Amino acid sequence: MLQGYILKIILTAPPILLALTIHECAHAWVANRLGDPTAKMLGRVTLNPLKHLDPIGTLMLFFSGLFGWAKPVPVNPRNFRNIGRDMMWVSLAGPLSNLALAAIFAVIYKIFLIAGPGFVHTMPALFRPLFIMVEFSILINISLAVFNMVPVPPLDGSKVITYLLPPEKAFAYSRIEPYGFMILLLLIITGALHKFVSPIVFLMANILTGGQY
Repeated sequence: MLQGYILKIILTAPPILLALTIHECAHAWVANRLGDPTAKMLGRVTLNPLKHLDPIGTLMLFFSGLFGWAKPVPVNPRNFRNIGRDMMWVSLAGPLSNLALAAIFAVIYKIFLIAGPGFVHTMPALFRPLFIMVEFSILINISLAVFNMVPVPPLDGSKVITYLLPPEKAFAYSRIEPYGFMILLLLIITGALHKFVSPIVFLMANILTGGQY
């Protein structure tokens, strides 16, 4: 059992670290491009995972396989020309980067399928673990994208909703922000979030892979 658990950690760690790192780096890069150098000055425009990982959020992703987070990218909205619009694009950058990464891994996955089962078994010590990591990378990147678009603060989806709502409704919506983490925790504990996120994740995975999930 211990050996199996260690093997699982070894196979899932690289996809998780890559997914979280790309997500946060995308936030920082877009913020810098839109005029706010805060994250760049703090070294967050980087593919070094140590700059982005949150211990609790990373562990959540390991244990749940669907929900997790990294350290929030610091943003100073006053540096943006259009605060609402630019905050929306910074927020969208993370989930969109994960979807792009999922699409790339889906292409690799299809190459494995085209090559056939015999290809994986030619060098099982190399190709079998690689194939498993590719499979998991598709799911974990889609999961991060969908999870982060849930419109509950402090997730990315809440920033998008704030921009899209009329000003008076956006102000009313912003009042739930102090309770956002508790709401999110409650949704996770009760399983409500899993019931909402999982079908979307597997639907998108099937679309990207041609119905292989």
